[in-house]
Amino acid sequence: MNNSQQTARVGLFFLLGVALIWVTFETLSGGKVFKDKGYELIAGFESLQSLKEGDEIRMAGVRIGEVKGTRLAPSGRRAEAILRIDTGVKIRADATATIVMSGLIGTNFISVDLGTATAGELRPGAEIRTKATPDLGAVMEKLSSLGTKLEDALGSLSGALSGDANNPGLIKKVDTLVTENREKIGATMTNLQQVTDRINKGEGTLGRLVNDPKLHDELLASVDQIKAAAGDAKNFVANAQTIIDQVKSGKGPLGTLVFDEKVSADLRATTQNLRALSDKIARGEGAIGKLLTDDSLVKDAKAVLKKADRALDGFDDAGPITAVGVVARGLF
Repeated sequence: MNNSQQTARVGLFFLLGVALIWVTFETLSGGKVFKDKGYELIAGFESLQSLKEGDEIRMAGVRIGEVKGTRLAPSGRRAEAILRIDTGVKIRADATATIVMSGLIGTNFISVDLGTATAGELRPGAEIRTKATPDLGAVMEKLSSLGTKLEDALGSLSGALSGDANNPGLIKKVDTLVTENREKIGATMTNLQQVTDRINKGEGTLGRLVNDPKLHDELLASVDQIKAAAGDAKNFVANAQTIIDQVKSGKGPLGTLVFDEKVSADLRATTQNLRALSDKIARGEGAIGKLLTDDSLVKDAKAVLKKADRALDGFDDAGPITAVGVVARGLF
C-alpha cells in the first residue's frame, strides 16, 4: 500500500468522525453552536411531579424554552422550577404555567397559556403564576383505593346473596319461600288471571271503566265537578278569611260590635232595657201589661168598639153635625 492510499483512508475516517460528531451535536443541542441564553422566570409548585432539568416549556404547543433547573424554595414550603425562556418570546403577566404529562409513559413538560393581550409582560427574574394539576401517582393511588372499596362492597353483596352454612343468603331464602308457598303462588296467579280476564271482558266496575268510553267520560266529568267544587270551597274559605281579618281589625258592623267597647256597652244596655220591659209586661205593669193580663180592659175595649159600630150605622141618614152628635151619644 502506497502513501497516497493510506492518506486517503485516514482522511476518509476523519471525515466520518466529523460527521458523527455533527450528528450527535445536532441531536443534543438542536444544531445551535451557541445556545440562546434567553431570560429566566420562576415557577413555584407544591410538587414538581418528576419535572427535571432540560424538560421543555411550551406555549400553545410550541416549544419556547426549557427547564434550567429545579430547587426548593428558601421557605421550604414549595418547589421551584427555573424556566429559561427564548429571547423574543413575551410572557403576559396573567399567564399561567402548568405541569403537563405527555402521555402515560411520556416525560413532563411545562405548558404556559397565552394570557390576555392587554396584560403587561413578565420581566426577567419575575415569578409566573402556576396552577396545580393532579399527580398521576396520586390519581392511581385513589383509583386503587376505590377498587379495593368496590371489591369489599361486592364481596359483602355476594355474601349477603349467597350466605353461608349458618346464615342462609337472600337467594336461598327466596328459593325456600317460593318452594314452601308454591301452591299459594299458583292460586294467586290464577286469581290474577281471572281478574284480568274479567277486566278485558268489561265485567265489574274496573272492567267497565277500562272498556266503556261513556263511563270514562262520566268519571272525567265528575272529576271536573269535584275540581269546580274545590275551587268554590277555596273561594269561600278565602272570603271567610277576609271577613275574619276585617273582624279582627275592627272593621264592619261585626268587627265594631266585637272590638268597640262603647257599642258593646250600648248593646248590653239595650238588652237589659228590653229584658226589664218584658218583665214588666209579664207582671202586668203598664198599659201593654194590663192590656195583655187584665180581662176587664179587653171587655171594655170590645164594648167601646160595639158602640162605635152602632154609631157608624147612623152616618148614612144624618148630616155631618148630626153624625157627630150621634157618635158622641153612642160613645158616652
